[in-house]
Amino acid sequence: MKETTRTRQKSEFRTIEKTGVTTEISKVSVVMVGIFGVAVGLWSLACLVGGLVAAGGPFQLAAGWFKAVSGI
Repeated sequence: MKETTRTRQKSEFRTIEKTGVTTEISKVSVVMVGIFGVAVGLWSLACLVGGLVAAGGPFQLAAGWFKAVSGI
């Protein structure tokens, strides 16, 4: 005759999330780097548009850039 024993196991897991100062500083740093990246991108686009307007078009801008770089 076989003997069987039934056991009941109750398991409970609790997760507690703690947000520390370093986590908040990291979040702020990521946001600041993102804002700085957007600002640099907008500034470069404004400079490119200003150069295009001042040169008179994209071909004149390329020709002026080539003359400035080559020294002609």
